[in-house]
Amino acid sequence: MSAGGAVEPGLPAAAAAPSPAPARDPEPGHLFRPISAEDEEQQPTEIESLCMNCYRNGMTRLLLTKIPFFREIIVSSFSCEHCGWNNTEIQSAGRIQDQGDMDREVVKTDSATTRIPELDFEIPAFSQKGALTTVEGLISRAISGLEQDQPTRRANEEAVAERIDEFIAKLKELKQVASPFTLIIDDPSGNSFVENPHAPRKDDALVITHYNRTLQQEEMLGLQAEAPEEKPEEEDIRNEVLQFNTNCPECNAPAQTNMKLVQIPHFKEVIIMATNCENCGHRTNEVKSGGAVEPLGTRITFHITDPSDMTRDLLKSETCRVEIPELEFELGMAVLGGKFTTLEGMLKDIRELVTKNPFTLGDSSSPGQTEKLQEFSQKLDQILEGILKAHFIMDDPAGNSYLQNVYAPEDDPEMKVEHYKRTFDQNEELGLNDMKTEGYETGLPAQR
Repeated sequence: MSAGGAVEPGLPAAAAAPSPAPARDPEPGHLFRPISAEDEEQQPTEIESLCMNCYRNGMTRLLLTKIPFFREIIVSSFSCEHCGWNNTEIQSAGRIQDQGDMDREVVKTDSATTRIPELDFEIPAFSQKGALTTVEGLISRAISGLEQDQPTRRANEEAVAERIDEFIAKLKELKQVASPFTLIIDDPSGNSFVENPHAPRKDDALVITHYNRTLQQEEMLGLQAEAPEEKPEEEDIRNEVLQFNTNCPECNAPAQTNMKLVQIPHFKEVIIMATNCENCGHRTNEVKSGGAVEPLGTRITFHITDPSDMTRDLLKSETCRVEIPELEFELGMAVLGGKFTTLEGMLKDIRELVTKNPFTLGDSSSPGQTEKLQEFSQKLDQILEGILKAHFIMDDPAGNSYLQNVYAPEDDPEMKVEHYKRTFDQNEELGLNDMKTEGYETGLPAQR
């Protein structure tokens, strides 16, 4: 919109146009008055101006008013009675401040860090006491702090003093606002403040960001006595393979044993240890239970009916006995040690254990034993191939053995799991009869 007349702030309304003055004058010495939608006494000033649509004379109405918490403004409204074109504008009528944002009030606590990125300048936390000041006051305080020891520096370190003089000159230029700069106040306590002169309106030049304090910041503020000890997460242990030096059980050459903690689904954690000898090529693997002895023993009876059963995961602890009734075979405790393998792998280990026994081979073997071993090996091959159906029984009084249930969490129709109370002899084999878990400190000899 373009108007033929103009109003200079501070001039009386009567000098701008012949229209009558408002019914109620503002306070003496003040041209502007607070705006109110309910104030019917405020009357606009009318002047003739040129319509920018049809270039005929129209009427512009000007209202000089003041918005609370903001500034003085001029509200102008133009309407043309010839073509109907109209327009409304708002223009600032306030005086431009001499110092601009430099006189904003600032509350800086002693825990706040002050930065000016343009100068790569920073005032660390707890290097100054808290203060209620302005932006200009913060810069003046920094200048005073740098100038304080300059005489001593000039006497001892002239080159350093010259660089500081150059930096002080840059800080003084900031006070004159020769170029825009950014002031950042980072306070972990959240108690610092920078004034918004446009309140309650948003200040586009002011950005306030809230964040969660770090452990180091809480410790710095005294909210935490000390940083908590970092505890290794169980997931990290499961994903990590530990190694330690050992000797090969076959050739006694130096070797390394790998150890890993594994969580078996629907069961418990176990420790798998594997040794690979680079000297003789001997390989061993062993499984240790990662949990305690169960309150009840476990007996697992599985009916092998299909070749796919050979792929089931199997965990045999050192305390587990294995039976195959169809072969009249029984494997005692500790034989083959602890193993984490498949059902096929377990049956092959049994075949190798039986057929390669030095007491049943060579000249010391009898014809009857050789025939029985050949028959046993043939039947075991038929079970592995799925030709012969058989029952595979795992009896573990410690309850730490496992056979995969492919129907989990539903019951497996071919597998039966029984829990039973251990006998005295079984507890004796496990060393549980003499184990005292409650009140074990009583009865100990007094230490001198």
